[in-house]
Order: sequence, then structure tokens, then C-alpha cells
Amino acid sequence: MIDERRVIFLVGAIQFVNILDFMIVMPLGPDFARELAIPNAHLGFIGGAYTAAAAVSGLVGSFFLDRFDRRKAVALAMLGLAIGTLAGAFATGLATLLAARVVAGLFGGPATSLSLAIVADVVPPERRGKAFGAVMGAFAAASVLGVPAGLELARQGGWRLPFIAVASLGVLLTAGAFWWLPPLTLHLAARHPKTSLRSLLRRPAVKLSYLMTAVVMAAGFILIPNLSAFLQFNLHYPRARLGLLYLVGGAVSFFALRVIGRLVDRFGSFPVGTVGSTALLVLSWTWFIATPPWLPVMPIFVAFMLSMSLRNVPYNTLTSKVPSPAERARFMSIQSAVQHLASAVGAFLSARMLSELPDGALAGVPRTAMVSIVLTVLVPPMMYLVERQVRRAGSVPTP
Repeated sequence: MIDERRVIFLVGAIQFVNILDFMIVMPLGPDFARELAIPNAHLGFIGGAYTAAAAVSGLVGSFFLDRFDRRKAVALAMLGLAIGTLAGAFATGLATLLAARVVAGLFGGPATSLSLAIVADVVPPERRGKAFGAVMGAFAAASVLGVPAGLELARQGGWRLPFIAVASLGVLLTAGAFWWLPPLTLHLAARHPKTSLRSLLRRPAVKLSYLMTAVVMAAGFILIPNLSAFLQFNLHYPRARLGLLYLVGGAVSFFALRVIGRLVDRFGSFPVGTVGSTALLVLSWTWFIATPPWLPVMPIFVAFMLSMSLRNVPYNTLTSKVPSPAERARFMSIQSAVQHLASAVGAFLSARMLSELPDGALAGVPRTAMVSIVLTVLVPPMMYLVERQVRRAGSVPTP
């Protein structure tokens, strides 16, 4: 019998490194932009390169990931992610940094989809909200521990040092995934007749889930890659205190995530996700569009991170209930591709909409925030429709 707690802990650790690898690049953006002569307004291309590559690998992985032991597959994905991250430490300009992030994204995309598939395989639907809340605590942990540590490493030893540190963690987790995770072949032992890609994509719940995924990710990533530059150059928040900002925001989110997971199990994804989306609407308007000069950065940043968690835990829990076990890695690989493609579109769009002023401040932030707000308005109705489809199918549809 598989030990759920051990699996959730190890998957959470894998997600911690995977998320940290992606997250650390954004707050470090102004640091390496200065050293590599990259305009701040082009930082979205760095984040977009990772997510675009992850979208491609997620789509390709949908054709074969369900054929393998998930333990071996996730270990291989983590090793590739570590190699790509290490390559980023030796970048000499925009082109070489983009290439390194593409390599990291090619392996980071499957690592994400496999991690979520493992949790959905091991944990039954009635406890899945709590489990996803725990695994998504990796996001908060990356903010609490990883990002502040990475920012401090960069301040003390240069921007390349955090890339080396994250790559080292990736190698350790590669070994941990292979040796400490049990064989994860339940999806093979209980294999149903193979579902074709066309059959999968015909189902209304699947199509709605992918559309919701695209909207959620694009709404976030038109803002997130530029957040560090916005804080430092538009709001004049000191670079030396940036680590503290992520530390506090991540700590609050870390403790809130488990509560949010229980709320999802009790009330469903739609009500909880609606509360989170509404909070994001209010905060996005207040912070990025109205931007009153008296508004304190710390409380609004913490509230923004908390609202993201309040939307993302219900969303991830809900989408995990759409596929059957035998098609879960395929479904989540395609979902990972949609996630990363939408993230890349949001990041690239922000890079096109923003421009850099002589003092380094970003011009055009209110326009990008308005696009995010319009997309966020669409999320609650989509959650309602997907949740209704899942309930009609009896929690998990049979292919």
C-alpha cells in the first residue's frame, strides 16, 4: 500500500525545486538585466521562453507519458531541469539566457504535469483538495525560503549563484525521486482501453478545463514577470528588502494553503475560486491601475499572493477530477502545455505592451492590468461549468 503522506511530501519537494527554478528568475530579472544589458521591458521574454518550451514538451509528452512508471519519468524530468538551470548560470547575453531557459522549460513542463498526476493517482477525490493544498504549499515555500535566499545569494555573490544553487537542489531531488518514491504504476495496472487524443478532446469537461487553464495562466503572467521591476522602479521599493517581501508573502500563503484545500473539499471549487478571483480583481485594480501613493507595498503584496492561492488551489483540484486514472498523465501533459503556452502568451504580450522609461520605470502597467482583470472575470463562470460537468460524470469520467 502506498504511503500517501510520503508521496505528497516528496512531490511537494519536487514542486518546490521546479517552482523555485521558475520563480527565482522573475525577481532576479533587474539584476541580470543590468549585468547582461537586457532592457527591463524585455524581461517578459525570459519568462516566456521557459513557458513556451514547457508548452511544447507538455504537448509532446501527452503521447507517451502514461506508458511509463511515473517515478522514473519524474526523476528524468528533474535531471533535465537541473541541467538547463545550470546552463543559465553561464549565460553571456539575452540569446544564451533564452536558450538555457528553453532547455529548463522542456523538462520543467513534464515535471509539473507528472507531479500533479502522481498526487491525483494516489489520493482519492474526496481528499484531493487537501492534498493539492499541501503540494501547492511548495509555491509558498519557494516564496518563503527559496526566493529570499536566492535574492540574498545574488546580492552577496552575483546573479549567477542562485542558478547554481537551484540546479544543485534539482540533482538532489532527482536522486530522491528515484530512490524514495515507490514504483508508481497504478495507472498501468488498472489500464482501461486507450483513449485517443481526439476522443479526449471531444469531451465538454476537457475542453472547458483547458480553456479555463489558458485564461487563468494568461491573466497571471501578463503581470507576474514584471512584478519585481514594477516594485523597484515604479513603486521605489528598495532592492535590499525584496527578499523580506517574498518571505512574508510566502509565509502567509504557506499556512493559508492547507485551510484553502479543506475549504475546497467542503464547499467545492466554484465558491472558493470565486472568492479568490474577486479578491484578485479588486487588488489588481487598486495596485496596478489606481496605484494610490499612500498604499503600503507589504500588505498589498501579501494579499495579492494570498488571493492567487485562493484561486489556484480550487482550479487545480477541479481539473484533477476531469480525467480517468489511465489518461491522467496525457490529460495533464496537455494541460501543462496549455498552462505554459498561455503563460508565454501573457509574458510576451506584457513585453510588447510595456516600455521602459529613462529612470527604469515601466510604462503601460495599467493596460496590462486591465487585460488581466478582463480575463479574471471569466474564471468563476468557467469553474462553475467544469464543476457541473464533473459532477454529472460522477466525479471522474470513464473513457
